Amino acid sequence: MKATLAAAAAATAKVSPWAALWTFPSILFSAFLVAWGAEAAQFLFSQGLALALLAWLQTLPEFAVEAVIAWEAGKDASRLHYAIANFTGSIRLLVGLGWPLVFFTAWFFARRKGVKDYKVDFDDEHSLEVMGMLPPLLWFTAIWWKGSLGLWDAGILSFCYFAYLFALSRLPPREGDIEEEEDLPVVSKKILKLTPGKRGAALAAVFLLGGGLLMASAHSFVESMLAVAIAAGIAPFVFVQWVAPFLSEFPEKLSAFNWARQVSKAPMAVMNLVSSTINQWSILSALLPVIYSISRGTPSAIVFDAHQESEILLTLVQSYLAWLLLLNMNLQMKEAGILFVLWLVQFCVPSTRETMVFVYIGWCLLQIGLILYRPASFRAFKACWQLIRKPHAEA
Repeated sequence: MKATLAAAAAATAKVSPWAALWTFPSILFSAFLVAWGAEAAQFLFSQGLALALLAWLQTLPEFAVEAVIAWEAGKDASRLHYAIANFTGSIRLLVGLGWPLVFFTAWFFARRKGVKDYKVDFDDEHSLEVMGMLPPLLWFTAIWWKGSLGLWDAGILSFCYFAYLFALSRLPPREGDIEEEEDLPVVSKKILKLTPGKRGAALAAVFLLGGGLLMASAHSFVESMLAVAIAAGIAPFVFVQWVAPFLSEFPEKLSAFNWARQVSKAPMAVMNLVSSTINQWSILSALLPVIYSISRGTPSAIVFDAHQESEILLTLVQSYLAWLLLLNMNLQMKEAGILFVLWLVQFCVPSTRETMVFVYIGWCLLQIGLILYRPASFRAFKACWQLIRKPHAEA
């Protein structure tokens, strides 16, 4: 740990912690710009594809931060530690904090409307999102087992992601599923009220402005994070693992909470975060070895050390449990509570993380037993298979 702190200190010697006063707000504002544009753009597609593209656009700030870290790691191998930190932290925040808080928000407003035993019920078409989590999770298990993330892995993870998008693109749009304009943020609402030509220009301007701000501030943001961590006496790995994802994912979670507040849109809110989780496990993680190889000037694999393997394993078993809980196509209070409490323990008491791996595995085995005991819990498999076959039947 002392060696890591020393390396981080040397890397951030030219960057003042005060730079965080402009880099942190810049990343946050750029994330809001991208989110506003994405929420307006979602009206152009079917719900499943719209949510997938919305999630992809909303995670652009996360992509930018990861790209900077992977690029710097190609120049300085000690930075690889931070790439894994940001990657694992962002997923664990989404699944352990984001999913449960969206449920708790919907539950709170449902209770105000007199609903006592509330649960989020998903439509059959949402089974594509649920089952879309499994392929990248399975392949990343193989990646963890062999201890490295290479360009072949990037290709397979990218294939998983684009196959998922292709499956969603075959679904027809459904009336009333996309969020009404009155519920949109002000900027998104104003964009949609423009004429088609101006609307396209406005969307392009918002994305270009958000993207430009990301490009201008992402590198300084990473450096200032490390500088703040050193100045505060906090391990840089921890700071990069939790602070960066929290800032870059904040607008995305805000959108999901707004949908959950309306209760009827709670399934869409959860699926938005599920799509983001798929993004993180597939296309975002695929980005790491690609940028790393370009930076080094030669095809290279990211080789994990023992600490990185431990962090990846904890993140994997958390996502597997979350996936198992969604197989029956609903999310209940006890399930959201399980995800939140288990995340809270390993977040507040980092020394328990190795133990928490076994807790997650044990709960996964228990959940598998319950699924086998209740065949109705396989609903996601059946619904997904029917959706995949249906377009062929219609053709």
